[in-house]
Amino acid sequence: MDRRGSLTKGMLPLLAIHAVNEYYRLPWKPPVTAALLGANTLIYLRPAFLRHIVPSIDQVWFNPHLILKYRDLRRFLLSPFYHVSDSHLVYNMMSLLWKGIQLETSVGSVEFASMLAALLAMSQGITLMLAKSLLLFFDYDKPYYYEYSAGFSGVLFAMKTVLNSQSEDFTNVYGLLIPARYAAWAELILIQMFIPGVSFLGHLGGILAGILYLKLKRAYSGPDPLTLTIRTLTNVVRWPLRFVRNLFQFRRGRISGRGSVGGRQTGRTVSGVWRCQACTYDNSGLLSICEMCGTSRGSGGLSPPEFSRYSNGLTPEEIRLRRIERFG
Repeated sequence: MDRRGSLTKGMLPLLAIHAVNEYYRLPWKPPVTAALLGANTLIYLRPAFLRHIVPSIDQVWFNPHLILKYRDLRRFLLSPFYHVSDSHLVYNMMSLLWKGIQLETSVGSVEFASMLAALLAMSQGITLMLAKSLLLFFDYDKPYYYEYSAGFSGVLFAMKTVLNSQSEDFTNVYGLLIPARYAAWAELILIQMFIPGVSFLGHLGGILAGILYLKLKRAYSGPDPLTLTIRTLTNVVRWPLRFVRNLFQFRRGRISGRGSVGGRQTGRTVSGVWRCQACTYDNSGLLSICEMCGTSRGSGGLSPPEFSRYSNGLTPEEIRLRRIERFG
């Protein structure tokens, strides 16, 4: 998260080039990560055709006081997707690109979407509780309880915690080589020390959300209800698309005329396919000449001399073997 800051122009093309380059190299393109990158960028740009749908950042700042006073769920849920400057957006999106590709590739798109939804809700909720607790128990309200913040970095800290939870490697954090599992904590402290205007509670809430998510995941051995819900909704949306695709492929298959050779059936037309009586090849009902040997569909078969002339002297068995070699 980041508080109000000055705008820095000219960095969005860098983000676009980097994202396209990363996705171009991947054999499988993670769709949820790509959707998040696009959504955050579109919300930041707020083109004219979206301005009547997407609220301005002044309407969605994360502010614990306003959220609790007015029960403002819009601020609670939407503030992570808003950024205050080009540099803020580009830094967060490059981090999302790296973490999102690794997590989505390892767990799958459905579970990754479920994880993101849980981490977003938990990081926002923990940040809200931390700010309220500081007010109630320490009367510490000015820096945090009335703070305006926005940005995806709280969720990114949660993702980093999950990603590095089982790692035994070391990683470089601003020049310091530390165990990867503690990288989020080191980054939290270093960013707070050297980068002004960041939301300490937002980042801390993200780390705690990642830890809580891991503990809940280990404690609950059954299927994740949120993952099951997302998978069900995805299947419902995909069903009409699969139906149309299969229908289209079925029609293409009938037109192609790719049948089989052999068998005892001698009928000429079965389900839109007719069998040549000379070479026993199954042809599409749209064809009038056998695709294999050239025999007319209306003829009752060719005599041996005629068949030899059309098939270059090949027997039906040789034609069958050649077809197997041709079509695998």
